[in-house]
Amino acid sequence: MLSIIILACVFVLIAVRQVGKFRFQIWQVMTLGAIAVLVTGEISPANALKAIDTDVILFLFGMFVVGQALEDSGYLSQLSYHLFGKARSIDSLLILIFLGAGILSAILMNDTLAIIGTPVMLRLSSKTGVRAKVLLLALAFSITIGSVMSPIGNPQNLLVAIKGNVSAPFVTFLKYLALPTVINLFLTYLILRLFYRQNLKNCTVNNFPEPINDHQLAMLSKISLWIIGIMIVLKIALAILNVPVDFRLTYIALAGALPIVLFSRKRFRVLKGIDWFTLIFFASMFILMEAVWDSGFFQSVLNEMHLTLISIPTIFGVSIILSQFISNVPMVALYLPVLKQLGAVTREMMALAAGSTIAGNLSILGAASNVIIIQNTEKKANQTITFWEFFKIGLPVTVLNSAVYILFLLIF
Repeated sequence: MLSIIILACVFVLIAVRQVGKFRFQIWQVMTLGAIAVLVTGEISPANALKAIDTDVILFLFGMFVVGQALEDSGYLSQLSYHLFGKARSIDSLLILIFLGAGILSAILMNDTLAIIGTPVMLRLSSKTGVRAKVLLLALAFSITIGSVMSPIGNPQNLLVAIKGNVSAPFVTFLKYLALPTVINLFLTYLILRLFYRQNLKNCTVNNFPEPINDHQLAMLSKISLWIIGIMIVLKIALAILNVPVDFRLTYIALAGALPIVLFSRKRFRVLKGIDWFTLIFFASMFILMEAVWDSGFFQSVLNEMHLTLISIPTIFGVSIILSQFISNVPMVALYLPVLKQLGAVTREMMALAAGSTIAGNLSILGAASNVIIIQNTEKKANQTITFWEFFKIGLPVTVLNSAVYILFLLIF
């Protein structure tokens, strides 16, 4: 139970972020939580090391390198112009963000879009006068929702696709989840537009290309993007053909980072500039969540509630709530075998994928991509989105998203 108390303290501290004169960053709070479970013996040092998912850490490292190189070279601002330069109004800009980032997250993975998209949103904010918070929330919601409709959109979907024995995963995810995902992207745009209507008044779109700062680094960044794109296509092809090859997303990210690390004259500047604190956050989170998992608290709560765990509304409710406390990937790892034992079919597996993913729209800790966006923003712009600012709009968004997905999965 001590690990549960520590987890509760971590949640409270992340929500308030201020104790007296001390203001904590998210990574500091999570690190304190990890240290607490280690010091109190809730998890042994050996098990703590085993708990750290090196695949996730290496994936983020590789994508951070590419994202930093894109930004330092100036090539990211040119990509931003090509993507959003045709927007002539705030509404068209927001729609482009929701559709563009949403669709790309289904291909490139939501964490990738969080890394690359954060500096783009900050640049757009400075050019349009729209508060950075609005554009960053648009990015966070769009990449969470968009990643629902693909088995490689996020790690939990990949787990469902592989361990849930989903046949033809790309076709199946699109069949069940593509249409409600597009509807949810549009509805979430409307909610954000309504919620921040006062902040969007008197804002004008003034997007223009900026010059390349470092042509060599820009060229290497282009090569990195091509490598990532080609390897993603290869991964999709192997999955469609059911070729049994251990082709992890980690390999894609590290291969993409290689040209920059090996050939850039500014490799050390790029490496110094990446968000190391977010990597510390994830390592700490894995340790804390493993201690919570080992306590068996949430498993026993589920057993005592006597829920019909295979019903689609229950799958969404359990997925969304539990993902806030133990993260969505461990939650799926816990829930998936239960559903298989109860005889779940494809429709229930799609509910698990969708529910565990849109859990990221409820609170900052519901998705890794949220943490990446907020910590990158705090580092690059000395701005932030508080726990409560996210939650007060994330709650109606999550409720509406859930209703749409549940309706489609029950009827169609």
